[in-house]
Amino acid sequence: MSEQTPKASGLNRAKLYQLVLFPFNNGATNVYYILTSAYIAYYGGVLGLALVFASTMVTVMRLFDAVTDPIIGALIDKTNGKFGKFRPFMLIGNLIMIVSSFLLYFCTQLVPTTMMPVRYVLYVLFYAIYVIGYTFQTSVTRSGQTVLTNDPKQRPLFTVFNLVASMVGMGAIQFLAPILRANVGDYTTQNFFNVMIPLAMIISFALTILAMIGIWEKDRPEYFGIGGETQQKVKVKEYIALIKANQPLQRLMVAGAGCKLALAIATNTAVLCMLYGGMMGNYDALYLPMMILGYVFSAPFFVLTIRTSQKHGQKASLMRYVAVALVMYIGVLVLLLLWNPENPAFNLALYSMEGGFHLTINLYTILFILFFGIGYGAYYATADMPIPMVADCSDYETYRSGKYVPGIIGTLFSLVDKLVSSLSSTIVGLAAAAIGFTTTLPGGDDPFRPGMNWVVIILFCVVPMVAWAATLIAMKGYSLTGDKMKEIQAVNACRHDAVANGMKLEEAMQKWQTVDQLPEQYRS
Repeated sequence: MSEQTPKASGLNRAKLYQLVLFPFNNGATNVYYILTSAYIAYYGGVLGLALVFASTMVTVMRLFDAVTDPIIGALIDKTNGKFGKFRPFMLIGNLIMIVSSFLLYFCTQLVPTTMMPVRYVLYVLFYAIYVIGYTFQTSVTRSGQTVLTNDPKQRPLFTVFNLVASMVGMGAIQFLAPILRANVGDYTTQNFFNVMIPLAMIISFALTILAMIGIWEKDRPEYFGIGGETQQKVKVKEYIALIKANQPLQRLMVAGAGCKLALAIATNTAVLCMLYGGMMGNYDALYLPMMILGYVFSAPFFVLTIRTSQKHGQKASLMRYVAVALVMYIGVLVLLLLWNPENPAFNLALYSMEGGFHLTINLYTILFILFFGIGYGAYYATADMPIPMVADCSDYETYRSGKYVPGIIGTLFSLVDKLVSSLSSTIVGLAAAAIGFTTTLPGGDDPFRPGMNWVVIILFCVVPMVAWAATLIAMKGYSLTGDKMKEIQAVNACRHDAVANGMKLEEAMQKWQTVDQLPEQYRS
């Protein structure tokens, strides 16, 4: 895949290594996302903070993160310095997260227990600083795609590379966590964090450097929208009018929030501890194998989503495979309703180490693997699909108004996405508290408690299914189909070349509005 400038070809295409490396920015931030969503409430318990407080703070800080998004988005749109528009936010954001995580996980514990109010204050302060850094870097994932490529054939590839990068970032923590739990210390101990946090810092920083290399050549003004007056400043009061006029963005916000909420709750560590540990009684033998199986099932869906997106557009792909996930999870729901702790035939079982290794798999487990695997594979392959679709909404805004504002478009999407997904930790914390986990979240060794099965059914199945249903309803009226995006890119390319050759932006906007008005070379 060779790079061509918009002026030379009408399309901005990326090199293969750029498509592969830039998504590692999302992988880098997902390292911290998993740490926060899954383990920071546990660390509140390590510090002796009240569980309700620690869980609620995850939601509060996620809300704070959402509020800071438009501010950072506006800064990105106004930035065009020596080091580009996007790279400074990637590097500075990651460094802020490194410093704030060090302070939170290693310095807060130094405050004596006789000064607990100080621990509470520092926990909130360092957490807030971390959120600012996280917003700096994660905002680039969505906004930076607009300069990487606008080719309707290439942009769907970002989804699979983004999923792979996300899997590297998220998977690194998800794989390391149970290993450290077994060999270093449980999630409720300082020893676990003493090893996990430095590893997370190193992994995230390395992924950030790879992402910066990926966007380096494209982080230049010639790739910023149509050009000319599109670089004008957008006033804060215009943001509300912008989002009202950009109906595809409104619908994508609902879809993205639904996908994120489903993923955040269904993969929450406490929920999986209750499912594989409390209900099924063997967390260590089930958690990692089931996670690996989920990733294995995801692989073919990566290919399917790309092919569907390239042939029919990203809307068609998202709706098709979210529907597959919804149908498959009906089967998971039925199996969990049939669960019987007194009957081994209605429990998950893979293998046993008693008297040597031997398989203990049963029909119940085989059906669970099929329903869960296909459902997880389908929704995991679509979980980040709204991210490249944000770039479509940004290109649509340039097509609609002439303004190049990828920062604010991306962060407006993030705002709603985070407002909704911020509920995940609080929902899990409150549900756990309802069945007696008032001082710490459920761990892998915690035994079954009355009502735990209903908590798992609701959090692991019902909430994601409702979120997917909302996604399907929202996307039904989404107008940026594959054919529409081809027209938008062609019109934007024609306007870009005209402005570069001296035409006024207003004149170009007025002269070319539909594909049939374009010169022949832009129609192919």
